[in-house]
Amino acid sequence: MAEIEIGIGKSGRRAYGFDDIAIVPSRRTRDPEDVDVSWQIDAYEFALPLLGSAMDGVVSPRTAIELGRLGGLGVLNLEGLWTRYPDPEPLLAEIAELDASLATARMQEIYSAPVQEDLIGRRIEELKAAGVTAAASLTPQKVERWHKLALDAGLDILVIQGTVVSAEHVSTRSEPLNLKDFIARYDIPVVVGGCASYSTALHLMRTGAAGILVGVGPGNACTTRGVLGIGVPQATAIADAAGARSRHLEETGRYVHIVADGGMRTGGDVAKAIACGADAVMLGSPLARAEEAPGRGCHWGMATFHADLPRGARVRVDQIGSLREILLGPAIENDGTRNLFGALRTSMATCGYATIKEFQRAEVMVAPSLQTEGKHYQRQQGVGMGRR
Repeated sequence: MAEIEIGIGKSGRRAYGFDDIAIVPSRRTRDPEDVDVSWQIDAYEFALPLLGSAMDGVVSPRTAIELGRLGGLGVLNLEGLWTRYPDPEPLLAEIAELDASLATARMQEIYSAPVQEDLIGRRIEELKAAGVTAAASLTPQKVERWHKLALDAGLDILVIQGTVVSAEHVSTRSEPLNLKDFIARYDIPVVVGGCASYSTALHLMRTGAAGILVGVGPGNACTTRGVLGIGVPQATAIADAAGARSRHLEETGRYVHIVADGGMRTGGDVAKAIACGADAVMLGSPLARAEEAPGRGCHWGMATFHADLPRGARVRVDQIGSLREILLGPAIENDGTRNLFGALRTSMATCGYATIKEFQRAEVMVAPSLQTEGKHYQRQQGVGMGRR
């Protein structure tokens, strides 16, 4: 891809987000009922290619169970409120009511409470008792300390997640996690991320990870791109990771799943993520809008309360319906924020693709006018596509 000169001493590629691209219909169409949107990672099969983001305003043990029953996978954060407090509900209610000017400082206080190790196993046991696949996340710095507690309680899928996770972390102050050695140690699928480039994705795949999370800073509550100045728009980041997956598959014969993490608000965004090469999506703010969500209409990232350099904001997302309505419909709004996976199914059918892997081959094009062309009255009146 041709690079653009930024200055005499620096050039760079052009990158694209979901709003910059469009999926091109093919010569064939299908009946939506003939479309299969299921997803499988390792031995675990899911009716929906969905992971609930490991954020306290999105996934609680109760919502993880409900997501599992609906066909997705909720990822519980093992360093969040559910392992710091036996009953965090009063604190979640308080966070939802905080004035915006006070939210970050108060959340730093709330999250200063230490993780209670006995709660790690207890939360995993709650998920297992409900009969759903148990997935949970830890940051790379805490994996060695706490992973055994989760595994002993029956954890099925481990997510090792940070703002950026690399296969070659360098530190003169502590012994970094050796991802390759750690993953080889256990017979459990491990998903690692985030990442946003071809080279990082390829190196993470070579650690033996079953899947990688792609996304640095695209989430509605994340301020990493402003605070640190880093990130890659999601359409390009996913496509680059898909290129790394192809190379890794050629080299090893091993397929690594790509999970698009963040930047999606509508069913169309989910469809574009898959068309760019993702196998599944990790959703935060869309699920935070559910009536069952623990954030009570608020959403915040897991770096929002960082003690020294917060990289997130508590945002109000409003509750618009049940988890079932948001994921599977019916939709009573026309802006694409409900029935996300019904929209994915219809998008695939309209373009003639029967499975997720087929849809990854869909043609996409750069289309900066996609959201505005012919939408004058919607934008003027703030309805439909004019509500973005």
